[in-house]
Amino acid sequence: MKTIFNQNTVEELVLRINTLEANDTAQWGKMNAYQMVKHCCLGEEMFLGKKNYKRLFIGRLFGSKALKGILKDEKPIKKNQPTHPELKIIGTGNFENEQRKWIDLLWEYPTFSNTNFVHPFFGKMSKE
Repeated sequence: MKTIFNQNTVEELVLRINTLEANDTAQWGKMNAYQMVKHCCLGEEMFLGKKNYKRLFIGRLFGSKALKGILKDEKPIKKNQPTHPELKIIGTGNFENEQRKWIDLLWEYPTFSNTNFVHPFFGKMSKE
């Protein structure tokens, strides 16, 4: 299984992120390109321990079971899954700045260490 903690995986992601354009249309959900990139930056900041979001009640009920289902194989997460309210982005901003920020955040993973990470839906998570 690929892991974000591997430099080769980060390089693959950076190549994909660099192909994004500000006027790209949504292929996954409802966000425009800027909103999606900003959403991903906020997610990376959360995973890296730079931002914390309140644990969702529904996550307390079903989060660990959902995580096991996601990690059982290499299939991507299904489209149009709900997102944490604080990670919903509206409006516009500077696409290129967020794109660079996202890439910079990804390069932090090979040296990542956050043993106390609690995902707002899935709960306590480790690198494994």
